[in-house]
Amino acid sequence: MRVLGLIPARGRSKGVARKNARLLGGRPLVAYSADSALAATGLARVVLSTDDEEIAEIGRACGLDVPFLRPAEFAADETPMVPVVQHALGWLERLGERFDAVCLLQPTVPFREPDEIDGCIDRLASSDADAVLTMAPVPPTFNPHWVFVADGSGFLRLSTGEPYPIGRRQDLPPAWHRDGSVYVTRRDVVTQQGSLLGRKVVGYEVQRRRHVNIDTAEDWALAESIAAELVTGTARV
Repeated sequence: MRVLGLIPARGRSKGVARKNARLLGGRPLVAYSADSALAATGLARVVLSTDDEEIAEIGRACGLDVPFLRPAEFAADETPMVPVVQHALGWLERLGERFDAVCLLQPTVPFREPDEIDGCIDRLASSDADAVLTMAPVPPTFNPHWVFVADGSGFLRLSTGEPYPIGRRQDLPPAWHRDGSVYVTRRDVVTQQGSLLGRKVVGYEVQRRRHVNIDTAEDWALAESIAAELVTGTARV
């Protein structure tokens, strides 16, 4: 299976200004995703998709391919991720380079391991799934069988639609949430279905002591603390 590694990093951002170029623990944020992608063995090529020349130069310095600058229409605040991935695949295919799948590695989730990338790729290759993504266990407190949502009348009901919650923690079925660090999707699912998930999704479970998806200043502060601990060898992601 030939897999494209794609790191999307536009210049503008809302919660943290120019976060993709900003230094985290003394290194540009995008460098963390570059490290894990280039250390993985399952990626045929690793491309940075950016609309920003400064970030492009950072990417090149990190060893990433930057074969194009992303057009402005694919770099707006409201642009979904799927068109960004479709643009990268289309650009490369027009040059005769085709991939079986794409591995999306968002810089805002900087602390991932190369073996998680390879594990997701291996799982996709050995299954008939449309996509594989990293998943983390949901604590019992937030299990869907214990989570309530409000209906149209303002009354609470279980998110599962069941009339009563499961009584004992030990009887709760396992549940997971996507942690956003790795998505591996078959090429045809992205191009034909316009989806990063498709209809058949498989999870690759990760157990993390520290995790962050950087969207706010508070997230950035947490990421700084994790990066500092990683430098001193006191953290396990």
